Amino acid sequence: EYVFLITKELRLDPLAGYHAIELLQRFMVKQLADLLTASTPPGAAADHPKSQEDAIYDNLKERLPLIVFSCVQLASKMSIHSRMIDSDTAVRFLRSVGHSVSKQALLESELMVLKGLEFRLNVPNPLTYTEILLEVLGHNEPSVPVERLHHLCHHVLQFVTLERTAVYDSLLKATVQCVSPSREQREKFMTVTEDCMLLGVTVIAVAVFILHVRRWQQVKRLTVFDAAVKSSLLLH
Repeated sequence: EYVFLITKELRLDPLAGYHAIELLQRFMVKQLADLLTASTPPGAAADHPKSQEDAIYDNLKERLPLIVFSCVQLASKMSIHSRMIDSDTAVRFLRSVGHSVSKQALLESELMVLKGLEFRLNVPNPLTYTEILLEVLGHNEPSVPVERLHHLCHHVLQFVTLERTAVYDSLLKATVQCVSPSREQREKFMTVTEDCMLLGVTVIAVAVFILHVRRWQQVKRLTVFDAAVKSSLLLH
């Protein structure tokens, strides 16, 4: 939600926002994995693992706003359709939301994220797949109102992104037909949660259903939706 608010406030291209979310997720996963496997941080007792975890989470919590902004800033630099966030704009914005930081701190945070991601910034995001699929859909079936679908898709994708945990948790439980999926089932399901193509296709399908229920069967034939859903069901 914070990423979407920054993107809107700074009038960035929506693609930059979704790119930033992907960067943030990848960075946080790696950062947590590295910190949890590292030596006990100062102030945490070696014989109390819970204290160590609490210290790690507290440390990340303090830095999270700046980390999130750094991901947005990096994403803006990667986007050809979005203006780049310069250091002056970044400092002013962060101060306006109650975070007083220096340009040096911003630079260090950005560098930390870059190193954490091993400078791999060209990552897929669901909006890119959604827009490409819409172009293909419009080319294959000119009667489909692509512009109206594009507008709806933005709302659907934003909702799914904000409610990601609940949406995928419900899908997993429905897939395995169990209210308490095992760890193995959750690990296998990761391929579904990380599939941007599947999410893009599903978002378009939902948008079409909202726009015009009668077009539902038509879009199913023109996309790989059936195959994608069937592949996810194989996890059971």
